[in-house]
Amino acid sequence: MDDTEQPTLRALFRRRDLGLGLISAEGDLAAGALDRPLRWVHSSDLADPTPFLAEDLALLTTGTQFDAGTRFDAGTDFDVYVGRLADRGVLGLGFGTDVHRAGIPEELILECARRGIPLFEVPYRTPFIAVARAHSEAIAAQAYARRSWALDTQRALALAALRPRGLDATVAELGRRLGVWVGMYDAAGALQLSHPRSAVSGGRLTELGERATEILTRGLEAGQSLTIDDQTFTLFTVGRGGHLRGVIALAVDALDAEARTVVTSVIAMAGLALEQSDQLARSKRRLNSQLLSSLLDDDPSLARKVLGGMPSAPVVVAIAADAPTGPFADWWDRRRAEHGTASFLAESPEGVVLCLSTADDALLDEVAARFGIRIGASGSESYDAFSRAHAQALAALRQQSGAGVFHFADAAGSSILSALATDEARLVAESRLAPLRDHDARSGGDLERSLRTWLEHDAKADPAAAALGVHRHTLRSRIAQAGALLGSDLSSFPARAELWALLQTARD
Repeated sequence: MDDTEQPTLRALFRRRDLGLGLISAEGDLAAGALDRPLRWVHSSDLADPTPFLAEDLALLTTGTQFDAGTRFDAGTDFDVYVGRLADRGVLGLGFGTDVHRAGIPEELILECARRGIPLFEVPYRTPFIAVARAHSEAIAAQAYARRSWALDTQRALALAALRPRGLDATVAELGRRLGVWVGMYDAAGALQLSHPRSAVSGGRLTELGERATEILTRGLEAGQSLTIDDQTFTLFTVGRGGHLRGVIALAVDALDAEARTVVTSVIAMAGLALEQSDQLARSKRRLNSQLLSSLLDDDPSLARKVLGGMPSAPVVVAIAADAPTGPFADWWDRRRAEHGTASFLAESPEGVVLCLSTADDALLDEVAARFGIRIGASGSESYDAFSRAHAQALAALRQQSGAGVFHFADAAGSSILSALATDEARLVAESRLAPLRDHDARSGGDLERSLRTWLEHDAKADPAAAALGVHRHTLRSRIAQAGALLGSDLSSFPARAELWALLQTARD
């Protein structure tokens, strides 16, 4: 901010040409009473001038309303008079001495002290208009200084934007010019820029990030205030409506018109910079999608030539479903840079495809937790088996029902029937078992359970019958009846194998 003296009572007292003298002891005044911004200086000798006053002004009077013969009573009416001024928000009372009376009424001095209102003397040689003119000059000087500050700040911000890391430099320059902490959160609610870096505690930064995420999720565009502990922040969104790209936060509770104009220009520059960055990112993602096709041919040479390198083998291929592509890619690039991790990212119809070295696959758990998404990950493979790794990741993803990472190794360790249990397979199994289940439902029979128990006992009647608690001839009769209903000769191994697959695949 600029160093121009603010228009306050204290500034008026410093004007030696006015000769104003503070009568009240500073210890009797309200906190900051002499340093609050003074809107205007007004004069009135009315017994009750408050209907014609605005708040945050200084009132000048010659005290004619206090003369003998008026309605004022020294015991009570001074209290009423000063009380009205205090309630109206008057910042100070100036008394013109030696105009109608020599000196200031003692009762007025006592009441102003009790109410904490600054009472000051305006000497006979100083006309009230001189006090009002001095204050108006201070207001004009401040306005000129603020406009000059704004123009100078705009030039400084424009120069900062031309530096190599223009957006970072612009945000830092804004913080320096305003004299406050400034931070910028990206579309994923992560802090990207902060100046000065250590001005705000980590807990407050986290809470600001959560609030920024909420604002971006709800699509709010207006500036909002947020108080954390005893510190107030003002938040502004970056980007056009329906396509918000981030939030700029300032550790300040209010901005005047000039400062708000400066902040608005930074928001516009940040939005333009992020939009250009977004266009470059989209172009990069389109290029990577084309390179993915060559990788799926198990040939990494084109990707290495275009990108200048790929993650070192062996690699893990992962597919992230339902990932918000822009924020996901931004977060991934930032974390990759922090870890010094080489990776490849591309969009595909199945989801976002990631390729990274096996040693770095812990990042997959972090990104799945950050965005609450499903990720299927392959086993460790070389580039000449990239297509196989991609197929493994896709198979793992299909078996992942909730947020998190599911590795193909976990899927490979389960039954082959579980891997084949797709929705289509379940429909076929339930259709083939329908005659059997309909019979059990109508007759209260137990053919399906009998078949399952029989097959679990290697199609041996005696142990299966014992497990069911029936005679072996009864079980054999049930097997024959079930075979007839299913149209299948259960004396052959292929028929028994198919029946077991149906029973394992169909829903109970």
